[in-house]
Amino acid sequence: MTEPARGSVDWFGLMAERQFADLWSRTVLSVRERRLLLLGLLVGLGMEEETDVQLDVALRAGELSESELREVVVFLTHYAGWARGARLHDQVEDLIERVEQTRSEVEDPLS
Repeated sequence: MTEPARGSVDWFGLMAERQFADLWSRTVLSVRERRLLLLGLLVGLGMEEETDVQLDVALRAGELSESELREVVVFLTHYAGWARGARLHDQVEDLIERVEQTRSEVEDPLS
């Protein structure tokens, strides 16, 4: 195997990936607790695309259930504001609908 051409390695990406892996593997807080903190921060900052990614990971990885995500909406709406809470509500409900659709397609692929 040959080395990649000089300058073609994404050094920043490799460094960032390693730092985030280390950060998420620390043991004082659980991954679930970290995910909740991150969701609160992202919603509070209005970072909708990043929120979508974290919601998806939380649900599909089993870190948060559908009912827990809905409770996150209720809680964060009171702190992040009604406009952001309404957007978060839509994000969570859209995600749940997509996941349920995927599950039904897997369970009954002929439908």
